[in-house]
Amino acid sequence: MSAARNPALGHDYLLVMRGAERTFLEMSRLFPTAPIYTTIYSEAGTEGAFAGREVHTSPLQRLGIRQRGFRTLLPLFPAAVARLRPRGHDLLLTSSSAFAIRMRPDPGVPHVCYCHTPFRYAHHERERALSEVRAPLRPLLAPTLAAIRRSDVEAGRRVDLLVANSETTRARIGEVYGREAPVVHPPVEVARFAEPESGEREPGEPGEYFLCVTELVPHKGVEIALEAAQASGNRIVVVGSGPAEADLRTRFGSVADFRGRASDGELERLYRGARAVVVPTVEEFGIVAVEAQAAGRPVIAPRAGGAAETVIDGETGVLVDERTPAAFAAAMADAEFDRFDPEAARRSAARFTPELFRERLAVLLDQL
Repeated sequence: MSAARNPALGHDYLLVMRGAERTFLEMSRLFPTAPIYTTIYSEAGTEGAFAGREVHTSPLQRLGIRQRGFRTLLPLFPAAVARLRPRGHDLLLTSSSAFAIRMRPDPGVPHVCYCHTPFRYAHHERERALSEVRAPLRPLLAPTLAAIRRSDVEAGRRVDLLVANSETTRARIGEVYGREAPVVHPPVEVARFAEPESGEREPGEPGEYFLCVTELVPHKGVEIALEAAQASGNRIVVVGSGPAEADLRTRFGSVADFRGRASDGELERLYRGARAVVVPTVEEFGIVAVEAQAAGRPVIAPRAGGAAETVIDGETGVLVDERTPAAFAAAMADAEFDRFDPEAARRSAARFTPELFRERLAVLLDQL
């Protein structure tokens, strides 16, 4: 454990509980009394996970921004982070996929940043950021992103220690910031997916459907999974919501069952009953692939990104070489999923427990 007696914690924004926020929650458990600094906070949106904590927010908090609207104000976030002042601490530990990396502690105070990815809209997904705004606004957004990119690089070089969440992110940190970064994989609550309720099929007994758990936005590639299910003649259950949902329901309603945002209990049951879980996008880490294995289910995913680190090809899933509907359809049709050993899948998932995450991160803080 770090020798810090008065640490501060930082995160980009705390509006929902997804992978980055659940990772930050485990980070915060290393320092249960440390204050939290973040640009925007919603206690309801984060399901009370940080209730009772001392939370400092930026002036953006007064605007009442919620998850659906915060992207429209991205140019304001660098200045908002500059208004967050973690003063009087002896360690700053941040979790960043966008702006928390910019937080500045007092001079001489070490800053450790757990990096989920360098800010994607400023670096490797600039074109997608431009495509998501109306054409007349693109000439204005392009120089804004360029300025954010330059200041982000400066911030990444100021941090005392960058920690990557995967080998993919480690490579991006090297490319963007010119820094080496140790890898500590994110935590996954694997235990809650393992045990079936009374009356459920045992983990490892394949069901009649494939499962895809994702946000319904273009860059997540859910269409690949849906077209693959259509081409292979399989049913697929989709958990998640987003702006593309209405269009996808219209186009793929004959093969897909759209469940929206499932409760924790429903999601656990869907994982355990799936024939296999389809991960159509290249993720930096990809918590869904680990949750699927924790439930004893095999995964179909690209042979790239986090899945290449978490899925054992031929043992806990099928890694496809091409991220196309045809390649995924072939995996759905040809793989004998009932031959995959659920115990091997659960052993694979056990490499990513919250306890191991906290231990590994604590070792790095102690060394610092």
